[in-house]
Amino acid sequence: MPLETPRTLSVIVVDDHPAVRDAVGHAVGGQSDMALVGGAGSAAEAFELARSARPDVAVVDISLGDAHGLDLVQTLRAERPGLAVVVFSMYDEAVYAERALRAGAMAYVRKTEPTSAVLDAVRSAAAGDIYLARRAASRILARVALGGSSSSSAVGGDGAASSAQLDELTDREMAVFQLLGQGRGPDDIADHLNLSRKTVETYRRRAKEKLGFESVTELLQFAIRWTYAQAGGAGRYSPE
Repeated sequence: MPLETPRTLSVIVVDDHPAVRDAVGHAVGGQSDMALVGGAGSAAEAFELARSARPDVAVVDISLGDAHGLDLVQTLRAERPGLAVVVFSMYDEAVYAERALRAGAMAYVRKTEPTSAVLDAVRSAAAGDIYLARRAASRILARVALGGSSSSSAVGGDGAASSAQLDELTDREMAVFQLLGQGRGPDDIADHLNLSRKTVETYRRRAKEKLGFESVTELLQFAIRWTYAQAGGAGRYSPE
């Protein structure tokens, strides 16, 4: 009886940084069990590529120029339920891993991890298994065991807000918080998320209240510090 030939996984990479997209694509293309079938720098390009190439796995960044990555994950999964999505992001898994899984992703990998972790995540996601860093997996299991509560260390080191408080933000509130940290104004955020300015201001107010800040200025300062800290980790990403 002839041996069954292992199936080659078709993969697309979605990241608005060409260097990262090329590096991950090169790593994928170098695997005997994977084939890179395309890359995209925006959510619109990713959606069209997923339709035309019909990949098995999509590696997706959260920060995209024309949409929030979690919205793209939900859209891709709605369009193609069989598509496995790996989120590859600079943002701390303590904040985003669980949100990514709720959006429909099968894996979450930080850009501080070696490329081998992305490849492992692609294989796990394609096999229908969840892939998370040990710290993120332990944290999510602890939340389940504690009935949804968690104890987390302070974010930013000044005690102004904690990871547990960030968990209280809805996905939309978190997206607005993240974009505020990138220095974007309400009108820009509204265009980016396809919302009205009034709705963005409502999410901003709710985030301010949930994080315990007295003013929007305090919220902006914290968002910028948090985003800067996350970007500092991503800067150390170096493909193997």
